[in-house]
Amino acid sequence: MTTPPAIHDAGFRPPVPEPVTIPGPAGSLEARIEDPASHGEARRTVGVVCHPHPLHGGTLQNKVVHTLARAMQEAGAATVRFNFRGVGLSAGSYDEGFGEIEDAVAVAQWARAYWNCQGVWLAGFSFGAAIALRAADRVHPNALVTVAPPVGRLINGPMNRPACPWLIVQGDHDDLVDCGLVERWAAGFAPQAPKVLVLRGAEHFFHGRLGELRAGTLEFLRESAARTE
Repeated sequence: MTTPPAIHDAGFRPPVPEPVTIPGPAGSLEARIEDPASHGEARRTVGVVCHPHPLHGGTLQNKVVHTLARAMQEAGAATVRFNFRGVGLSAGSYDEGFGEIEDAVAVAQWARAYWNCQGVWLAGFSFGAAIALRAADRVHPNALVTVAPPVGRLINGPMNRPACPWLIVQGDHDDLVDCGLVERWAAGFAPQAPKVLVLRGAEHFFHGRLGELRAGTLEFLRESAARTE
């Protein structure tokens, strides 16, 4: 798939991040919530975004994580960015991806209760993409976005295909995740293969390409929301 056209909302004003603490399985989790709605306005959908590898500098402040959250906000959702256990002010320690799945599930449950809604968009980047994908069986999101999913690394072997609409975004110059391997893996879910957006020339961290990542994610989320209305 080719690079999407840019989607701009001149009237959109990013919400101010609000620090919160979320109860987690290994202790409290540091998080930021951002809600573009007016105070007291009901929410139909919330977005939860998982950050890249905790042992390689991944945090809720990652630029790709910010970009995914921004696309969700522009599509009308409140969002939660959070630090996995052992990152930043979050309690606990790295658990090789197992406990981190529990963290993601806990955050999604908290978000549903906080905004009193059932709709959840779940997303993740790199390590966070693998966590989001594994957590989807329990979170039951309305839409899933996995950016640079680490196929051949943390994602190996057969797995259930999430029941919701699913977007994969991958750069074809990624030196950590093989684009061809991701495309072949995604095609293996046929006849319900996920939508795959390949950004030509983009590397793992999408330097200089975050606008296209945001636009492709926003377009997908708007289409997904329209199908469920």
